[in-house]
Amino acid sequence: MVQLCANGARGSADGAVVPLSPEAVADSVAEAVAAGATDVHVHPKTPCGRDTLSPRVLAATLEAIRARLPARVPVGVTTGAWAEPDPAARVARVRSWTVLPDHASVNWHEPGAEETAAALLERGVPVEAGVWSGTDGADRFLRSPLAPKVLRVLAEVTDTDPATARDSARALLTGLGTAHGRPVLLHGEDGGAWPVLRLAGRLGLATRIGLEDTLFLPDGSRAASNAELVTAALREWASARGDAGWTSARRDAGWTSTRGYAERTSARRDAGWASTDRDGG
Repeated sequence: MVQLCANGARGSADGAVVPLSPEAVADSVAEAVAAGATDVHVHPKTPCGRDTLSPRVLAATLEAIRARLPARVPVGVTTGAWAEPDPAARVARVRSWTVLPDHASVNWHEPGAEETAAALLERGVPVEAGVWSGTDGADRFLRSPLAPKVLRVLAEVTDTDPATARDSARALLTGLGTAHGRPVLLHGEDGGAWPVLRLAGRLGLATRIGLEDTLFLPDGSRAASNAELVTAALREWASARGDAGWTSARRDAGWTSTRGYAERTSARRDAGWASTDRDGG
């Protein structure tokens, strides 16, 4: 799975290519889904371009997107603390939504994460557990009684250095262990976006791409659209995953994309593979 992350917390300062209004987001998402994205994550915005959990704005954004997409494509939203810093107010916002997303992300290191996730689950909204590198999110998630109930784990590598982002990703995945058996989506951001996406391909993990995570294509040129990023991501991910040796080792070791990184690393070692990851196909 390659999820589209259409806009993130970016704003007009990041360029006209970043979609902000419900209509612009819907147009951009529709193009990206046509390019091959199979899941969508968006940040609804106020008219001035700020992230919001407002039921009115969320409804307008979801309705605009869904009018342009096949029914089978899930559309999720953020519940990031920057959109509503007060944990109690964030929960109240979730409970006030009149149109529900297909899933919502909760950053597990943020204050009020457990309460926000619980409120979403009570409303029947599946939760994506955002676990960021460089935080205590993994420890908090693994201790949470809600962890086995989440839709998936978003393993978010915040290391933007392309030289070290892969190592940060491996450390994050190791810290997550089996992740309570939940599927893992691995992604990076800015300079780390493409190296981490390729690592996800080699590990057979779901990933994501979009203007939230990077404004640039793998060759360093500026992306013209979310659709262009998705097209490049599918090519890079498939190339990384298609390495014949890795594919054979994964099959012989019985890997699946929903098993924990630590378990896959053990299987990889048992299959006789040294740690020779490289950035590229």
